Amino acid sequence: MKIKSITYVALFCMMGAAACTGSGSKAAGDSTAKDSNPAPADTAKSMALKPKGAAPAWAPDIKPEMQAVIEKLVSYGDKPIPELTAVEARKNHTPTDAVMDLMKENNIPKSVFNVDTMGKDIPVEGGSIHARIYMPKTGKASYPVIVYYHGGGFVIANLDVYGASANVLADKTDAIVVSVAYRLAPEYKFPTAHNDAFAAYKWVLANAAGMKGDAKKVAVVGESAGGNLAINTAIKARDSKIMVPTAIVAVYPVAGADMTTASYIKNAAAKPLNKPMMMWFVKNYLNNMAEGKDPRINLIAANLKGLPPTTVITDEIDPLQSEGMALVEKLKAAGVTVDSKNWDGVTHEFFGMGAVVPQAKEAEMYAVDQLKKAFGM
Repeated sequence: MKIKSITYVALFCMMGAAACTGSGSKAAGDSTAKDSNPAPADTAKSMALKPKGAAPAWAPDIKPEMQAVIEKLVSYGDKPIPELTAVEARKNHTPTDAVMDLMKENNIPKSVFNVDTMGKDIPVEGGSIHARIYMPKTGKASYPVIVYYHGGGFVIANLDVYGASANVLADKTDAIVVSVAYRLAPEYKFPTAHNDAFAAYKWVLANAAGMKGDAKKVAVVGESAGGNLAINTAIKARDSKIMVPTAIVAVYPVAGADMTTASYIKNAAAKPLNKPMMMWFVKNYLNNMAEGKDPRINLIAANLKGLPPTTVITDEIDPLQSEGMALVEKLKAAGVTVDSKNWDGVTHEFFGMGAVVPQAKEAEMYAVDQLKKAFGM
């Protein structure tokens, strides 16, 4: 998403870096989306993954499975994101590609999620956006709903790149997941993604019953840029005096405007997300650098009072770690019920890699447990 002190920053008949390196393969049809996503971790096999070389200088304590993913990602030889246009960057390989290739090479089977998927177009100002709806096949009369926003710095990635997260959340939480393909920059500048995110949330509230959803139990979840969108959606719901989400889960969210934090310094050259990439994301999404001061980007400066129970997930090898942790403290100071956990030895985009990274599976199940608790399940 993200130099010195720079500010940036359906009726059911029918959107860190997985994203931080591109969008990978062309989007698959919604009816087959579940077939292109990694399985939850087979712990025995994932633990057998070994990196080929020494730990990189920028992450001496990286976990071996995480390092194996990064090594595979680097092996594709893609040009660095900051050297590309947005259109070119969207064609780069992603950490999701790396995970899936490692699974094939190590005979780690995919999981069959007990979920059906279907596409739906949602009207927004100036057009429409696509959403993929993940529907549990457990046959209940009504399900809680999760509105999910993918990562990618507001510039790259798509629903497929983050399909593993959506599948896991739907399957393990036993909830409908509406994954939102908000419009991307630079074609659509700030605050388009933010407006699309809120429009999708309002659409879900209005149409939940038609897809067997409980309109009184709607949570928002997002990763990286999507984590920012999830929190912003809750803030705008509060300010618009409509139902605020039941809960928020923000995974390593874009939450600050300071690129001189401890984690930015420590992880300036990290992969798959580093400081030059964050600068590139900011320049592509914002109309001008002064917009970095906007509390929609700089959440640490936002009015956070009255938000629902919020879960924040951070990770060690990530420029965004410091601002994620600062956001936790700001939420607590605003009287919000907060739960947070940090995972050491893993990088930005580790969430959703439960197929091969044990810490990712832990984080995924932590998010699931937090959502189930909020839903009263």
